[in-house]
Amino acid sequence: MAKESSHQARAAGVHRVVVIVDENSNPFELGCATEVFGLRRPEIGRDLYDFSLCSPEPRTAMRDGFFTLTGVAGLEASDTADTLIVPNRPDVEVPRRPAVLDTIRRAHARGARLIGFCSGAFTLAEAGVLDGRRATAHWQWADAFRARFPAVRLESDVLFVDDGDILTAAGSAAALDLGLHVVRRDHGAEIANAVSRRLVFAAHRDGGQRQFVERPMPDLPDESLAPVLAWAQERLDSPLTVSDLAARAAVSPATLHRRFRAQLGTTPLTWLTGERLALACQLIERGESRFEVVARRSGLGTATNLRSLMRRETGITPSAYKRRFGPEGS
Repeated sequence: MAKESSHQARAAGVHRVVVIVDENSNPFELGCATEVFGLRRPEIGRDLYDFSLCSPEPRTAMRDGFFTLTGVAGLEASDTADTLIVPNRPDVEVPRRPAVLDTIRRAHARGARLIGFCSGAFTLAEAGVLDGRRATAHWQWADAFRARFPAVRLESDVLFVDDGDILTAAGSAAALDLGLHVVRRDHGAEIANAVSRRLVFAAHRDGGQRQFVERPMPDLPDESLAPVLAWAQERLDSPLTVSDLAARAAVSPATLHRRFRAQLGTTPLTWLTGERLALACQLIERGESRFEVVARRSGLGTATNLRSLMRRETGITPSAYKRRFGPEGS
């Protein structure tokens, strides 16, 4: 594999993402990182990230010897990373290389953003950067993680945790959820939606959703939530309630709650609020500067409610979101 990604010359000002690949690393999460951060985006018209890999060894055998990476840059390539994605491996009980842990500590000390996919939380915790912090990991390793790293505030039943400069994702597919969340945080909802369309993947699943659902495939076709979700998405500006969704699905609110939990791992109200907030972000990105109009058209009601939800979910105000992601010069 070439030392650099397709971005042979790093563009000035482009956020640099570096993935550390270590012996027995999981190929799937490496593929997720490459898909989200490493591919060129001609449909967007610009590069979102400068992406590269590094490794402590010239030859790195991936999980179970599936294949070997060669020609990858050394760990020094991570010293200029804006975001560092750490190794995740199935052998969580095996200590990570001291050189890898030192690299993570240096990155954290200089303010780089750290990301751990799946068992990558073990790598971050072993480096000592998660003490006192929130994190998640795959549910099957939750007990082992807590026993080994009691100082970490593990949230074992969520898809991912965004704790500011350290982000962790649970099982393998949640790496895509977290990756898209990072793109949304860095570039806004419109760009994240464009990347998700390229991936043919859900544009937004809230990090607080459960890691697994009770019944991934409904027993009966008429129990699918898809029709009522599509119906609601076309009417987000209307005063929809959970009762309205239940009536549309021809079930009781209690039954609707059970189906949302079983099929989506969340509640109807949380889903509805997330969809409305995503629409509000898109309206701001498209140039709507009147926040009372944004709130009304997205179904959030008032500008005050819009400000409260955006600050809670994105960490910034609508005005700051507009300056960061709105049309140039808005």
